[in-house]
Amino acid sequence: MESFEFTDCAECPRHCGGQRASYECLRYPEPPLPRSAVRSRFNRHQACAVSCERESGDPMERIPRRSFLKGVGVAATAVVVPGCERPPPQAANPRPPYLFFNAEDAAFVEAAVARLIPADDAGPGALEAEVPAYIDRQLAGAWGAGGRMYRSGPWLAGTPEQGYQLPFTPAELFKNSLRAIAADVGKSNRGKLSKLEPQEQDAYLRSLENEPRDLGGVPSDVFFQLLLDMTVEGFFADPVYGGNKDMVGWKLVGFPGAYANYYEFVDQHGIRFTRPPMSLGQDAGGTVHLHPVSSPPAAAKGR
Repeated sequence: MESFEFTDCAECPRHCGGQRASYECLRYPEPPLPRSAVRSRFNRHQACAVSCERESGDPMERIPRRSFLKGVGVAATAVVVPGCERPPPQAANPRPPYLFFNAEDAAFVEAAVARLIPADDAGPGALEAEVPAYIDRQLAGAWGAGGRMYRSGPWLAGTPEQGYQLPFTPAELFKNSLRAIAADVGKSNRGKLSKLEPQEQDAYLRSLENEPRDLGGVPSDVFFQLLLDMTVEGFFADPVYGGNKDMVGWKLVGFPGAYANYYEFVDQHGIRFTRPPMSLGQDAGGTVHLHPVSSPPAAAKGR
């Protein structure tokens, strides 16, 4: 059977009668004391040990817990470990990287859309609404690769009523045109549309529209019209597609967006609708999650 061995305790005779319990269990044929007496004496010793520690004068025991924790917190914040500094705060909802445009293409498109729908007293413009991101995502996906286009020819000049008659996919049309424009604008002293003054940028864009010329097989007016159409689309489309950031286009015209129903307003007439616009991809916290870019068809990838 197991019991505790009691030995003399010179440290705290007034509390436990000069005895303490060792933590080593010894085996005896019979316990020297009844088990209840052993447990009672052991409990008294434990209380004795706690009392002795509190009266020992240890300065740490005299510090209130709240003061100690405050001191530790201050000390911890005062120590800076090299390489562990807090990183600078990140911008909310940073713009995703371009998928289709290279840096030179992006610079032209950003400068162009900023002139097609400029920011003014009415609100942000196409650049602030991240319309270039919308155009980029469309060109990088299945639509840009001509996923639903007829591409078997013949490629003959058509009438305006016959619509688009070129052999290029939208992505190819943009690439050819931007390459030719870069070479054309490069002849100027400043080299890039983004480096020109606003009036010069407007004049160059008007020349693309009104003075048709060849841009790598693409008539410049066709390219300009596609760029203008996509700029307007990106400014007013649902933000899930990359443009219309913060729904600035919808706020400009008072469009409410994608509410599921207006049941509570059915019987209310002549009142102003003051709810903020809602996107198809908006969560309960107000964050808009971008729609994934559709993959180009396999046939288009190999062209």
